[in-house]
Amino acid sequence: ELFTVSKDKSIHVLTVEEGRLETRFSKAHSSALNCVLPINDHVFATGDDGGALKVWDLRKGATVLEARQHEEYISAMAVDGNGKLLLTASGDGTLGVFNIKRRRFELLSEPQNGDLTSVVLLKRGKKVACGSSEGTIYLFNWDGFGATSDRFALRAESIDCMVPITENIVCTGSLDGVIRAVNVLPNRVLGCVGQHAGEPIEQLAVAPGGQLLASCAHDQKVKFWDISSLASVVVDDYRKKKKKGGPLKALSSKAAGGGEDFFADLREEPEAVEEAATGSDSD
Repeated sequence: ELFTVSKDKSIHVLTVEEGRLETRFSKAHSSALNCVLPINDHVFATGDDGGALKVWDLRKGATVLEARQHEEYISAMAVDGNGKLLLTASGDGTLGVFNIKRRRFELLSEPQNGDLTSVVLLKRGKKVACGSSEGTIYLFNWDGFGATSDRFALRAESIDCMVPITENIVCTGSLDGVIRAVNVLPNRVLGCVGQHAGEPIEQLAVAPGGQLLASCAHDQKVKFWDISSLASVVVDDYRKKKKKGGPLKALSSKAAGGGEDFFADLREEPEAVEEAATGSDSD
């Protein structure tokens, strides 16, 4: 099933193979919808631009939890492995915690600098990482959501989206179009996985199996990156000295390429073919 939410405040649930509309909730929220998160086969959550959260049960065809604790839009959501606690990141700089099982609001964190744009679970659920519009990753201990336990500022304009690759490594997308691989605790930027040259990255997703990362940006392209090598990366506490402000390490052959270079190996070069046929001796 495919869940979609829209600016027109509606929720659609479609079958992927047939593209058939199964369920539609029109005017599901009072503000434009911004994000959706399936929790299990029957339950999903939605967040809107006004900071409202709703948890829906498809068996009832209605909400089982409604809350408006955030003052700004809800940008991203995550749920723990037991499907008990729902975490929300918001434009007001706070992390929200909601208990789905008991259908109640738990707490809000202290506000951080900038909008919180993403939220992921790491370290086998013991840590929660939030990306921000200021280019900082904020870390929370599980059961310690009131205040951050650590923070890590990247050399990036922003962190607009973030996905976990392993229990320690996340990939982040930024306004500058660069996809960075980042190790959390110890905090290290491992390098550049790829980029949409100069185009803000909207979303990242990991394919089943964890071998490929998909990215989409304002250049209206979806690009796929090989991240298979990240699974074997081990980062120790020892930090080697390196030149501050140096270029990011390229983690794949495509990582440092510009926009048009990305597809270079898929295209034939007519000039090169013609020269080979005529036996040109020009440099």
